[in-house]
Amino acid sequence: MVYVGFIFVPIVALVYRAATAESLGDVITSPILRDAIKVTLITSLLALAITVAAGTPLAYILARKRFPGRDLLDVMIDMPLVLPPVVAGIALLMAFGRRGILGGALDNAGINLPFTTAAVVIAQVFVASPFYIRAAKAGFQGVDTSLENISQALGVSPWRTFWKVTVPLSAPSLTAGLVLAWARAMSEFGATLLFAGNFQGRTQTFSLAIVSATEVNLGAALVLSVILLGISLLLLLGLYRFAHGNTTIG
Repeated sequence: MVYVGFIFVPIVALVYRAATAESLGDVITSPILRDAIKVTLITSLLALAITVAAGTPLAYILARKRFPGRDLLDVMIDMPLVLPPVVAGIALLMAFGRRGILGGALDNAGINLPFTTAAVVIAQVFVASPFYIRAAKAGFQGVDTSLENISQALGVSPWRTFWKVTVPLSAPSLTAGLVLAWARAMSEFGATLLFAGNFQGRTQTFSLAIVSATEVNLGAALVLSVILLGISLLLLLGLYRFAHGNTTIG
């Protein structure tokens, strides 16, 4: 009960203070909220699409194959989970910034990544992709390989077997990974601030908008925080209902 209260009281306090804030109506209709929603949704969905496209085959390989350097690859994938977000932002700058190790080649190609919307997407992929890859790997490992072998023995191609057998059986883990990765991408702050900056309408996500609002209007920051809290709650409820439904069917 002490732990539940420790989690519950701050959330209730946040919602209560936001509901009684004088700036509630102004924030709901303000351009900063509209721009933050737009930037956050666009960048997080793009980051999620990139994570799924690149992370799914990687997770499948890690779940099915044994090869030299596999353990090292596992460690590298997990690094963003324990790396401080500020360090992640500096690392991205040192890699893709104008003075980064790839900055010269990118500049010669006419590509400028830092402090752009693309930088927000890159930062989100960097910090959020391990959540999906870990969950997808666990889901693929939980699929009985004999079912895949039977499918292919019946003449079904490996590609169709993957989509018709492997993916449906690992769907709960894949969905959990998607939700966790999306939530992490939407809430990303430190790496985005250092690598993409905080420019309204271009790189200012919800988290950055909250920080900016805190400096000038605490009420606005409270309202923005509650909106992000509501989005996170909806994602968790959706994940719970999906998992509960699959458990019930099973």
